[in-house]
Amino acid sequence: MISHNDEYFMHQALCEAQEAFDKDEVPIGAVVVVNNKIISRGHNQVELLNDSTAHAEILALTSAYNYLGSKYLPDATLYVTIEPCLMCCGAMYWGKLGRVVYGASDEKNGYGSFVQGTKFPFHPKTELLKGVLKEECAELIQAFFRGKR
Repeated sequence: MISHNDEYFMHQALCEAQEAFDKDEVPIGAVVVVNNKIISRGHNQVELLNDSTAHAEILALTSAYNYLGSKYLPDATLYVTIEPCLMCCGAMYWGKLGRVVYGASDEKNGYGSFVQGTKFPFHPKTELLKGVLKEECAELIQAFFRGKR
């Protein structure tokens, strides 16, 4: 079985973010991985669905729950291109995700802008890795907002 690394899966999340970009959605993408296999994908669909909760992470998590027939994902890793917001952190907390990996920080809307110090918005058993392909992740979202100005 081919073993992929964090950069490979973050590239897959970036592909999802590009799909959002191409649809004029804020370009954030996510994939959920279990046993080195992508089981779900998602990208922002807030505009398409007219739903402020249709974030990449939420859509990828819902698809993963359906795929596994489970409400918890302790063996899963969620890869997302941008630091999750508090809403998405709450969804990950309740889903008991084993691991969360994100690319670029989001100083305006990411959980870090609301939670300081030792507060950890994820489940206590969740592992967190920040900054995977952060430049590529940041560039895509910056290009999107440059185009809006």
